[in-house]
Amino acid sequence: MPVRKPRFARWCQRRQEPGRWRVCAVVAVALGLTVTSVASGAGGDAARSERPGRALTADVPVEQLAVGELAQGVTALQRHLTTQPRDATGWATLGAAYVEQARTSGDPTRYPQAEAAFERSLKLRAADGNDAALAGQAALAAARHDFGTALILADRALGVNPYSERALSSRVDALVELGRYDEASEAVELADRRRPGIPVFTRFAYVLELHGDVKGARRVLLRAQASAFSTADVAYAATSLGHLSWSQGEFRQALDHFATALRAEPGHLPALEGRGRALAALGDRKRAVSDLEEVVRRYPLPGQLAALAELYETGGQRRQAEEQYALIRIWTRLARANGVATDLESSLLEADHGDAAEALKSARAEWARRESVHTADALAWALHANGRNREALTYAKKATAGSPGYRNASFLFHRGMIERALDDDGAARRDLRAALDLNPGFSPTGARDAASALSALTRPRGDS
Repeated sequence: MPVRKPRFARWCQRRQEPGRWRVCAVVAVALGLTVTSVASGAGGDAARSERPGRALTADVPVEQLAVGELAQGVTALQRHLTTQPRDATGWATLGAAYVEQARTSGDPTRYPQAEAAFERSLKLRAADGNDAALAGQAALAAARHDFGTALILADRALGVNPYSERALSSRVDALVELGRYDEASEAVELADRRRPGIPVFTRFAYVLELHGDVKGARRVLLRAQASAFSTADVAYAATSLGHLSWSQGEFRQALDHFATALRAEPGHLPALEGRGRALAALGDRKRAVSDLEEVVRRYPLPGQLAALAELYETGGQRRQAEEQYALIRIWTRLARANGVATDLESSLLEADHGDAAEALKSARAEWARRESVHTADALAWALHANGRNREALTYAKKATAGSPGYRNASFLFHRGMIERALDDDGAARRDLRAALDLNPGFSPTGARDAASALSALTRPRGDS
């Protein structure tokens, strides 16, 4: 890699692009690149030392802590473990906190640290009496997209403690991502009986949404919001309500929910991201870009980077868009180096903006691991990018009908474009219209392309 090193360093030093400095700093640490000027003066969270805080304990739901609270708790727990290194529960809690930090900060180098913490815990206390470490390992496996292993570990943890909230939640996550939706319904009902609370309620809502029960999902999330005691819980539930409204094209209602979240917890990044997406759908591009630039400046994850890139692209800022796509590729390489299966993200990115053959290779690899509606959609789109539209339609149909009643505007858009390529104009018009009717702001570039294709399909043949 000697040729790439100076090019990468120069690229990182041009740190005016949102998110660039943080990704480069993480990559530099992980890969040993010399980009010491990247973080200096950037004013980001990584440059600030954490204030003293209380050490995390096993009964603290780390998934619901604000980012600052989590960081302070981790620092305090690390100090505790230097003086009490044989605290098995403490090591398991630290591992769970590292998993959550990786999820919220976009830094996958936390995953090996989490793995080491769980192993330390299990050396101190055997697995048959250490559900905290097993449940933490299940959450880690899920975060790395190894959902088969996550399911096995969650079941092991529940064999020790049937009421482990983390294990119950990870079991639901694994079954959903494996495409085993009926079993996921049973799992989330069991979790609701044993440990009703915000983490279970939000998963219950998603399973209901996957089965087409949007009203039921909304009821559950409203129940979650009503039961929230902490500001972090309010923000978490309100943001989930906002995302649900956004997915149904209810953008102003979504903004109300994101506003509730941001009042409860100013700067709550998922709510800020959601507000940006809703503003973009309503045509307020300036404020949408501002929100998403702030999100990726602090935590540049693939989904958020892609959302900003698409806004840049539709605004004619092609260079800025390409910068975000480049950041996604860097994050993907770093995540893969830290044990994360990134084929789903890689496939969708390459199908739209890169190497079609690589997109298909990644999509097939992911489909071999899990047959969910999301992997079916990715495989369909990768096949379409390679001109294999008849085969693509088979998987597009799996994506749009694989979970009873679930409707996703991106899936409908992909299916409509595949049908158009096959000259099935009637089906293409139906599905492209359905995508735009469901959520006309599902993607800045996708919605634009869907509208353009639909317009062409509704013109009489021969018209220009």
